[in-house]
Amino acid sequence: MAESLPPFEHTPTEQIEPLVNGLRGAFNTQVTKPIGFRLQQLRKLFWGLHDNEAALLEALAKDLGKPMFEVYLSETDFVKSDILFACKHLPKWMKDGSVSDLPITLWPMSPRIKREPLGTVLILGAYNYPVSLALGPLVGAIAAGNTAVVKPSEQAPHVAAVVGRIMSVLEPSCYACVQGGIPESTALLDQRWDKIFYTGSVPVGRIVARKAAETLTPVTLELGGRNPAIVTRNTDVKLAARRLLWGKALNAGQTCIAHNYTLVDRAVLPALVSELGACLAEFYPDGMAASKDLGRIATARGWQRLKSLLDSTRGKILLGGKMDEGTRFMELTVVQVADATDPLVADEHFGPLLPLLAVDDLDHAIRVANEVDPTPLAAYPFGNKAEVEKVLGRLRSGGATVNDTIFHAGNHMLPFGGVGQSGQGAYRGKASFDCFTHQRTVTTTPGWAERLLAVRYVLIMIGGSTAIGTMVLYK
Repeated sequence: MAESLPPFEHTPTEQIEPLVNGLRGAFNTQVTKPIGFRLQQLRKLFWGLHDNEAALLEALAKDLGKPMFEVYLSETDFVKSDILFACKHLPKWMKDGSVSDLPITLWPMSPRIKREPLGTVLILGAYNYPVSLALGPLVGAIAAGNTAVVKPSEQAPHVAAVVGRIMSVLEPSCYACVQGGIPESTALLDQRWDKIFYTGSVPVGRIVARKAAETLTPVTLELGGRNPAIVTRNTDVKLAARRLLWGKALNAGQTCIAHNYTLVDRAVLPALVSELGACLAEFYPDGMAASKDLGRIATARGWQRLKSLLDSTRGKILLGGKMDEGTRFMELTVVQVADATDPLVADEHFGPLLPLLAVDDLDHAIRVANEVDPTPLAAYPFGNKAEVEKVLGRLRSGGATVNDTIFHAGNHMLPFGGVGQSGQGAYRGKASFDCFTHQRTVTTTPGWAERLLAVRYVLIMIGGSTAIGTMVLYK
C-alpha cells in the first residue's frame, strides 16, 4: 500500500552544520568505540532492514521497477549478509595487529597496530542501488567505530525515505540520514569530515574530490567506467550469450560494473548474435515489455539520455529497440557498431544497451579496450584459459569476472573498488572495516631497555663526522 511509505522530505540546510557538530561531539565521547556498542548498532540496522522489507519492495518498484528477486539479490539481503559477516568477524578485526619479521633490537618495544576509527564520516549514496550503496558502506563505518551521516540519492526518493526510517532505529546522536538534492549535498560537503565515501558518476566524483582536497579529507570514490567484455573465437558463444544478457538485464543495465560494450572476434559474431536472439526469446517469451523481471530506467532524464545515444549511433540495431517514455521502459537492445568512436562505445551509457564491435583477434580487442578506457571498473574476458590470462595481464580494471559478468562484485566478502578513473579505495566485508579504520602504529619503550639504548645519547654528544663514523661502526 502506498500509504506505508514515508514521505520524502528535504533536510533544512541550516540544520546540517549543528547536526554534524553533534555527531563529532558524540564521537569524542568514545561511545562508538566499544565492541558492544558497534554490534548493537549493526544488529539494529539488520532488524531495521528486516522490518522495512515490504516498504523497500514497494519503494524500489516505484523508483526503479525493480523485480522482487533483484531486490533480495542485490539490495536487502546483500546488506543483511554483510552485517552478519561483520558481526561474526568484528572481534577478530578489532584486535591489535602484530608485526612480523622484527629485528631483535625492536622486540622490547612490543610494536602493535591499533585499529582506530577515523571519526565522523559522510556517505553519499547512488540511485541505481539505493539501498545497498547507502547502507552497505554504513556497515563498515559502524563496524569501525565511526559516527556517520548517510545522504541517499534523491533520484530514488521513495527508497531514500525508507532508508531514513531504517536509520532512525540507530543511536540518533551517532548516526543521521540527510535527505535532499544538490543544495543539501553542497551543505554537507562544506562541513569538515574525517572521510567521505561517494558512489556515483565520474564528474560528480571530481567535485567531491576537489572539495575534500580543501581540508585534506580522505575519500573513497566508487565511480563507473566503460567496461569491456571480450568474446574470443574459442568462446562457448551459447553460454556467453546467456551470461552477457543476464549482466545487462540486471537492474535494466543501470549497474556501474555492467559491460558497456562487447568486443567480439568477427569469426564468431554471427553465432553470438543468433544465440543472443534465442536467449531473449527464452528469457522473455511474452516480450520484454510484459515481463515483470526487467526493471525500468530510474529517471526521465536517464531515459532521454539513452534514447539520444540510440538516436546518435551509427550502428545497426539487431535485436530489441522498443521503448516507452511514459513508463521509462527500454528493451534490451543489441547494436552492431562499426568502430570504437561510436557513442555507444565511447560513452558510458548505463542502460540496457549491448553494442557489439567486431575485432580481428584478441590482440586487436585488447588494444581497442585500452584505447577506450585504460582503467575501467570491470572487465569480462570470455575464452580459454590462455586467452583470459592474456586479457587479465594486459588490461587493467577494478575487478574482473572470467567467462561471466558481475560475479566478482556479487560476493560481500570480497573487496570491491575501482582503479584510476573508475575510482579509488575498496569496501565490502573486511575491506569495509578497513576503509573506515586508521592503522595506528604503537610502540612502548620499557625503562629497563635504557642501557641498551644509551648509545643514541653518545652519538648526539660527540657530534660531527665522529658521530657518523661511530654510527657506521655501531651498525
